Amino acid sequence: MARMPSAVSVITERVRERVRSERLDLAADPTAAERLVRDELRSYAERSLAGSLPLLDDEQAALGRVLADLTGYGPLQPFFDDPEVEEIWINAPDAVFIARAGVTERVDAPLTADQVRTLVERMLQSTGRRVDLASPFVDASLPDGSRLHVVIPDVTRQHWAVNVRKFSQRIRSLARLVELGSLTPLAAEFLRMTVLAGGNILVSGATHSGKTTLLGAMLASARPADRIVTVEETFELDLAAADVVAMQCRTPNLEGAGEISLRRLIKEALRMRPDRLVVGEVREAESLDLLIALNSGLPGMCSIHANSARDALVKLSTLPLLAGRNIDSGFVVPTVASAIDLVVHCELVKGGQRRVAEIVAPTGRVIDGVIEADTLFGMLSGTLTPTGVLPARLERFDGAGLDPAMLLRAPEPEPAPDAQAADAAPSRAGSADLAPELGSPA
Repeated sequence: MARMPSAVSVITERVRERVRSERLDLAADPTAAERLVRDELRSYAERSLAGSLPLLDDEQAALGRVLADLTGYGPLQPFFDDPEVEEIWINAPDAVFIARAGVTERVDAPLTADQVRTLVERMLQSTGRRVDLASPFVDASLPDGSRLHVVIPDVTRQHWAVNVRKFSQRIRSLARLVELGSLTPLAAEFLRMTVLAGGNILVSGATHSGKTTLLGAMLASARPADRIVTVEETFELDLAAADVVAMQCRTPNLEGAGEISLRRLIKEALRMRPDRLVVGEVREAESLDLLIALNSGLPGMCSIHANSARDALVKLSTLPLLAGRNIDSGFVVPTVASAIDLVVHCELVKGGQRRVAEIVAPTGRVIDGVIEADTLFGMLSGTLTPTGVLPARLERFDGAGLDPAMLLRAPEPEPAPDAQAADAAPSRAGSADLAPELGSPA
């Protein structure tokens, strides 16, 4: 196999010469690339048998590598094709990493600086976005739904920094999350009920904790007739709903005009007759527009970076203050308390597993400036367990003809090991005593 790279480079260069001479557009005609490569492979094999060129060790592997160089992502293509790879990033041409099942590993995929730039240009070709000295950052969605982020020098020290986050197409439902151990059946059914009842759900967690995946899985439980409008900085959500409109932000052009912000998209979404509004992630002042929309009776969902479910409520109460001096916490905090029905917190645990760690329901009350919230599900012995506490606001469930009480019943206590403990067990049983162990109301 030592001769393979030289053989591949010869064939690749021959195909490129033909593309230039015949003025072909491989992007417009994907079959043309494979046809040309197969022609050159046959020609190369004939010449190598005559002894004028090194022998080709594996013709099929050569076909894949040449096609990857011409129309794909070169040495990175195998990682794009591998469904187990979640993210690919380049720190330097000779420092390429991937994440597989939440675990980072360095891979042998050496590139040159020119190859990195060529790969980025190819990725951006279909997005209408650019990266240059005037705009050294770029976020974009690739044709397969992956999210691209690039930073170039002199913002980085020396090399282009490239991140590609892939999104699993295998996780399309709450049932699949249950199969993967990210969610318990009781919690999944409760989340399904909340979606059907039109509850406003905030998904919190750290980076890579599975927030977007959970959003998509919950939206799969929406009623088939629901019209869903999603707004994101770059496309990440990929919904299978029948009636869905997806919008993303737009960066300014070279003249500094044409920018479309997340705030603008939220306002436009409200004019599109949505049954459910979904904001991929709130980071800044757009949280104010989201709260106003949710407070008007429109069901919605969004995600936010936070360390816990209660931290997410605090952060959502703070971000709207960035919208201007005329916005104060006296308006924002009660609005968050009344608009958000549920906070679902995700976490990435050691070993790479993603799971839901906590489900919290605001009561609608604010005490000394703090939003009161009840823990409905919390971690007990490593398992997401109902506390036995019911949401303080059941109007949405009642209106939809749903009763979550059976799902939220606290588990029975373990049998006592001896008679004395057995006598004492009834005094410790019951949902009221289990709730503090899992997390008491704020």
